Amino acid sequence: MAHGRRAFIGSFTAAGGPGIVTAEVDADTGALTVLSTVNAVPDPSCLTLSPDGQTLYAVSETAEGAVAAYRVDGDKPEQAGRPVPVDGSGPTHLSLYAGHVLTANYGSGSVTAIPLRPDGTLARSASRVLRHSGAGPHTPRQQGPHAHQVQPDPSGRWAVSVDLGTDSVRVCALTDGALTLHRETALRPGSGPRHLAFHPDGRHAFVVNELSPSVTVCRWDAAEGALTPLSETQVLPGAPAREAYPSGIAVSRDGRFVWTATRGEDVLSVLAVEGEGLRLVTTVPCGGHWPRALTADGGFLYVANERSGDVTWFAVDPLTGLPRRGGSIRVTAASYVTLG
Repeated sequence: MAHGRRAFIGSFTAAGGPGIVTAEVDADTGALTVLSTVNAVPDPSCLTLSPDGQTLYAVSETAEGAVAAYRVDGDKPEQAGRPVPVDGSGPTHLSLYAGHVLTANYGSGSVTAIPLRPDGTLARSASRVLRHSGAGPHTPRQQGPHAHQVQPDPSGRWAVSVDLGTDSVRVCALTDGALTLHRETALRPGSGPRHLAFHPDGRHAFVVNELSPSVTVCRWDAAEGALTPLSETQVLPGAPAREAYPSGIAVSRDGRFVWTATRGEDVLSVLAVEGEGLRLVTTVPCGGHWPRALTADGGFLYVANERSGDVTWFAVDPLTGLPRRGGSIRVTAASYVTLG
């Protein structure tokens, strides 16, 4: 009998996390049921699936930095080959682009491209690194570059990397297996951009900022590979009494809502898309403590609460965008959720 949908959850093994957790997803309620864990590489903090759903890729967010591949035919991922170094430190995010795995390396402020073999396994000998440069006014967080996320744009022509340390987003292309810088877009100094999510229309993008609790709305021109900032919207109803540390961002399938997670306040923010701007609707509790990542999947949201050690799911009201808590599972030092 064919298995149902799967969720794959990353965690920080250095903080007691189990590694990669596989869970079954209830299609009607969004509920998760743990099926297995695998602890093959340290700190698999971010995961992504191949388009055919057969291979899972995980960073190893360590000082040395690596990527590992797993086959996910059954209930427990099986490692496919040895981990491959990223030639950068602290990879926090990865994605697939033009036959490569890309990693954003926070510690070294760089982005790495690792080629994939036809069977989906990682090639060991030909990774290429694009090093970021620059700094920002927020010390000590912006003394140098800190690439935090990298992903393809909706057209598949470009790779877009978000750098918290340089207050900028870089648009890159892949040429002969190497990432080359096409354009760099400056955001507000000291904002600390962390992650970017594209609108379903392919013409807009939203950047959540970690060093100020806000989202920057941008226009995206895929033909030119150009990102243009338009406005900035606060994700909290008042000024936080301390550092707020926004983390994840997600956009609804119909493009009407944007959600963000903020760790210092333990909340999810609901923002309505209005023209080329956003309006903060409300905030709701995240269901745990220190929501590191936020994933939207159809009518559900999944939150990896790192410090309370759980993954919480929410059903979203399609008319209002408001999340309603459904339940949670225990995952120590949870860091990321991806669904296949």
